[in-house]
Amino acid sequence: MTDRAEINRWIRYHGDISRAMTAERTSLESQLIPVSAYILLSCVESYRRWPEMVEAIEEKEPVESIVERSAGPGVQINPVYFWSTANIFLLGRQILTLFGLQPPNDRPDRIGTVLDFWRRGARAYRGDGHHQAWDAGFVIRPPSYTGKVMDELLGAAVDVDDVVRVRVRSLVATLYQYLFLLYLDTRVGTGDTGPYPGPDGTTVIVRDFYRIGPSDFWWSKVCDGQPYHNLTTALVLRDVDVKVNDWGTSITNPEDYLERLVGFSLFTTDGGSLRPVPLDDIEGIVAAARKAQAAHYRQVMGWSRPEKLLAGCYVYFTFPKPFADHAGVGLDWSVAQASDDVMPMLEVYEPGQASGQAPADPDAPWYMLLPE
Repeated sequence: MTDRAEINRWIRYHGDISRAMTAERTSLESQLIPVSAYILLSCVESYRRWPEMVEAIEEKEPVESIVERSAGPGVQINPVYFWSTANIFLLGRQILTLFGLQPPNDRPDRIGTVLDFWRRGARAYRGDGHHQAWDAGFVIRPPSYTGKVMDELLGAAVDVDDVVRVRVRSLVATLYQYLFLLYLDTRVGTGDTGPYPGPDGTTVIVRDFYRIGPSDFWWSKVCDGQPYHNLTTALVLRDVDVKVNDWGTSITNPEDYLERLVGFSLFTTDGGSLRPVPLDDIEGIVAAARKAQAAHYRQVMGWSRPEKLLAGCYVYFTFPKPFADHAGVGLDWSVAQASDDVMPMLEVYEPGQASGQAPADPDAPWYMLLPE
């Protein structure tokens, strides 16, 4: 994609949706981790390095092929990774300008490379002619989760009584909190798809919990001892309205959807395929996660601010990494190689300073357009 008008069309598309999604989001700055600062760092790093990395991935295998062959339960080729590949990149361009730094290599072909990768990959992932949940009424039902996979997930679902409900609540809450901290105060360690039609008029959410144990996160050594690395759950709900957004988050009415949980199954994809996990393992999973969370919290408390910035930057900068890994492309994901000029600013940055958010004029594009 090199045509300026076409690139600007997609920049407007992402900007309009990002503006609306950001306006609806409620977020608080962490007292432990400088989240806003490391996101800005990752955006700049991504803008300056992703085009060449995306080209290297596609030289090995087209993104559509990667998606068709690899996407599914336990794989972080998912909506939030697609959304971020486009939007974190575009935000990097915005940040450089707001910080008074001329974006280097601001060429249509570089921007078009990343946006075209997103466009083709997201469309292939969904398989319904849409690019995002935003376009499809907040529905995400990728082919890699339907058919045989859905039959397997629902075939193992157990009826939920009060005892099972308590265990499920404990599992879901603990893993959310644990992965939130492990991914440096972000929610990208979990991902929902759905809503799917379930048996007897029910509604199903499929939820993945990714990289629970040691991984490429260098700080995850404290997670040794987790019984499973990836978990996938099917949540069968009655009389619950569900929307799933492009951040892989379910919005439900009523909010306490687990009170109306009528069926539940738990799987792991460790080993390469879905394998049922006995519900009797839940207590062990919860205990191991709580232990690792406490150890990781103590670890982060001992980090310097630059160490926190680099760790958080790595989480966001590596959004295209699952595509490279599944294509068998070895790339250098170390950070921050291209952010020496912004790192000093971010070491003293406080939320509320220039952050690449909305322009003051509500009618102005959220992301800057290319001059035509």
